[in-house]
Parts: sequence; structure tokens; C-alpha cells
Amino acid sequence: MTKPAPSKLAMVPFVSVEDMMKIVNTIGPSDVIASIANYIEADFLRWEQFDKTPRVAAHSAEGVIELMPTSDGETYGFKYVNGHPANMARGFQTVTAFGVLARVDNGYPILLSEMTVLTALRTAATSAVAAKYLAPQNSTTMAMIGNGAQCEFQALAFQKVIEIDTVRLYDIDPQATAKAARNLADTGLTVITCSTVQDAVAGVDIITTCTADKQYATILTDNMVGAGQHINAIGGDCPGKTELHRDILLRSDIFVEYPPQTRIEGEIQQLDEDHQITELWKVIAGKTGGRTSASQITLFDSVGFATEDFSALRYIRDQLEPTGHYQLLDMLADPDDPRDLFGMLRRAR
Repeated sequence: MTKPAPSKLAMVPFVSVEDMMKIVNTIGPSDVIASIANYIEADFLRWEQFDKTPRVAAHSAEGVIELMPTSDGETYGFKYVNGHPANMARGFQTVTAFGVLARVDNGYPILLSEMTVLTALRTAATSAVAAKYLAPQNSTTMAMIGNGAQCEFQALAFQKVIEIDTVRLYDIDPQATAKAARNLADTGLTVITCSTVQDAVAGVDIITTCTADKQYATILTDNMVGAGQHINAIGGDCPGKTELHRDILLRSDIFVEYPPQTRIEGEIQQLDEDHQITELWKVIAGKTGGRTSASQITLFDSVGFATEDFSALRYIRDQLEPTGHYQLLDMLADPDDPRDLFGMLRRAR
């Protein structure tokens, strides 16, 4: 008996790692990041439409596995993501991820995608969106502290969206810095490798910290940060993991994605619950100020939030037909009679 062809309802678009790389290289990494930034900004502007909850985390001594769900009432999305700092030494990625979009009206998935590459793109895009509102005007230089997997994406995001022209690199592992310098050599950025954190951050407009160790760390001490700088702190993203000395936080105006999550996972886990913070979406929507003076120290305490993954998945779904880089998976049972699932199974023998 010939096996019946799956119906269109049973087929779900799937973006593999290979497909994702083809999409990004077809469009160009910088343009993809800038476009995702636009989607993220648009979704921040309709922040109040989203169901929001802190990510559901399963912590272990080795790392964390998390689910990050959200919905705008029409489309539901979630990301599965891990964070295992010791993975690199064992030959694994520190972060891997995949994501799903689904229709709210019938619950059917409409996209399954790799999100290891996409998370790096959306994290960089989110940083650029925040800096658009918080960094000093006409910023040209950024220090990148931590030159691992996220480094180049951040540099390209700030070059494309903020128009920086110089990035100063530092990592405790000189090989990581050398890797990042090689990858950025043909981007048009002036790339300066530094031997200390102090050297990297001296005189720059923007400081990005992106380190992986799951511990209370002091990557930046108070004396390293001067008036007028913008700090993009993206490495502290789970309980017990920070990068900044507490005194820096006390001198800064702090901006966050979703306070119930950031108070658990972000730099502000070092502060009292009533310490003043500002939600980034309110700045983007014009409900409150962002950078208000040239001497102000602004801090984006970013831990990553589900709406940003939702935005990135929306963007990728919109690129499927123009690029053709996807596959269709037979994922959903679709019997002729919705009540006769067993009959469908029998007829397939």
C-alpha cells in the first residue's frame, strides 16, 4: 500500500543550522542583526500585549537549562536554551538553543528553528537597541571584555546600528582575543587588542562585558568606569553570576528588560529589591527618559528575555520564502477524521 503524502497541515517549516547560516550569509550578518533589532524594537513598543514570565530554569552544578515562553495573543513562541560554562573545555558550545513559533488559535506549530546562531544574533541586536537609547551620542569606541562566541556579533551590531568605528578587545585567554581580531579584520572596524581590562576600557564610549564563568565575578571595578560611559552588561545572566562591582551599580542609571527576571539573574541581584531601575520598553515607547546627560553612566543589565527570541523567530519566518533556506518536516498527525488517530495508524501499515 502506498503511504499517503502528508497534508500541508502536517508539515512544519524547519530551519537547520545549515539553513540558518545560508540565510545569514545570503543577507549579510550585519544586515540580519540590524533587521532583528528593528523587530525587537517593534515588539518592545507593544510590550503590554505580551504574556510575560521569568524563564523556567533547571539549575545544576554544571550549568542551566531553560525554557523561555511568551505570546502576543496570536502567536506563541518559546526557546529551549542551555548555559554550561565548562563546555568549551570539553569541546562543546557554552550555549545551544532551538525555538518554536505556534498559532494560538489552534496550537499548531508554524516554525521550528535552530537558535544557537540565532541567539547570538538576537543578543547582539538587543544590545544595539538598548545602546540606541542609552549610549552617548556619536559614540565611536567600544571595549569588548570577553572575546568568546558572542564577541564578533556584538561588534558588528554596534558598528551597524550605533556606527562605532573602533573596538578594543580583552579576554583572559589571549587565544580568544586573537580569534576575535582575525574574524573582525575585514569588517572595516579598527580592532585593538589589549593586555588588561583597564587598557581596554580607558576612554571608550561603550563597555560591553560578556564573560561565561558562573560565579560572582568582578570583571569591572568601580575605578574603571568613568562619567558618561554606557555599560552593556550581558554576561551576568543567572543566579550567582555577575560581572560588575556593586559600587558601579550604585553610580549608574540601570535599565532592564523584565524586572522579575533580572532581579533574579542580572547584575541587580546584588542590590536591594527596592533599588530604582527602569524598564527598557518604557524608554523606547517614550514613557520615560533614557540618557539625559553627557555625564550620566547608563547600564543595560541584560539577561535576555523571551520577547527578543520571539522577535528573532518572527524575523526568520519572514525570510523563509524570500531565501528558500528551510525544510518541511512531517511533524503533526493529521488524520482525515480528527477523532480517528488509531485508524490513521492502522491504515499506515
